[in-house]
Amino acid sequence: MTAKKSVVVTAVDVFCGAAGLSLGLKQAGIDVRAGIDLDPACRFPFEQNIGAAFLERDVSTITGDELRALFGDGAIRVLAGCAPCQPFSGYTTRRRAIDDRWQLLLEFLRLTKESLPEIVTMENVPRLVHLPLWGQFVKGLEEVGYNVNWGVLDASLYGVPQNRRRLVLVASRLGPIGLPKPRKGASKTVREAIGALPSIRAGQRNSQDKLHSSRALTDRNLLRIRASKPAGTWREWPTKMQVACHREETGKTYPSVYGRMSWDQSSPTITTQFYGYGNGRFGHPEQDRAISLREGALLQSFPSNFKFAPDADQLNFRSIGKLIGNAVPPKLGKAIGSAIMTHLSSSKA
Repeated sequence: MTAKKSVVVTAVDVFCGAAGLSLGLKQAGIDVRAGIDLDPACRFPFEQNIGAAFLERDVSTITGDELRALFGDGAIRVLAGCAPCQPFSGYTTRRRAIDDRWQLLLEFLRLTKESLPEIVTMENVPRLVHLPLWGQFVKGLEEVGYNVNWGVLDASLYGVPQNRRRLVLVASRLGPIGLPKPRKGASKTVREAIGALPSIRAGQRNSQDKLHSSRALTDRNLLRIRASKPAGTWREWPTKMQVACHREETGKTYPSVYGRMSWDQSSPTITTQFYGYGNGRFGHPEQDRAISLREGALLQSFPSNFKFAPDADQLNFRSIGKLIGNAVPPKLGKAIGSAIMTHLSSSKA
């Protein structure tokens, strides 16, 4: 018979990070039962915002039996995950024939084969598709009965106010499954995402929202950001302000660092170091500072009340920045979850 809306759909999120994907799946109507990650900093945001069990474990130590138990009584089980993308960086791809961390994707495949959930979804960096490992992963899913669909999606087409291209895979044992469909008019601007937040200065935090905190700037960088135009580059600065490396041939190819965002465009890709003015086009469009931690989270499409750490009075920029920058944007996660639910509503269980 046709799957009904009342069917229980449960999920386990492997490499769950700060729970961006889990939050999106939950918003789409999927019951996220557990998250697994080796980073202890992920425990608080996952448990606090998802309200499900968190396992601080190396995925290589998880068995299929354990995974099946975590799914619980769901009639439909979804195995979700985003293997850490650092192993698939351009540097690693060029410099190393193999990296032990690449095994994380194959561990995800192993867990899939051992637990055989009805649905599998994975998000990662686009360059992964150019590695032989990707073909091995897809073939492995197909060999155990999955219909696999994948593509490189632009997160801005799903309501994320950010230019972020990500590889998304969905696979089903119930039949062909479609990728998330872009939503007409979904694109959002920086202004729509962060324009209503209170003004703060570099090195200051907002008293009402401690996460709305920005890093201090040196006197020299303060002069540089004051000379920067929205969507402009450091090439517009007076020569005496330019960083020494930018005068070299290799440095001239990086025009977006030390730049301001534009109010009326989507933001650039939010990285793990978005809070640093010199790390990309992370200058506030108007205020003389880099964007705050809260602004980075909003540009990743996290809700304004999302909590990343228990003690806001002792925020660690590096730790919180890593959680935010590595996360799957929740609105992209919701689009993936909605595609899964649409598939289930039309598939025969």
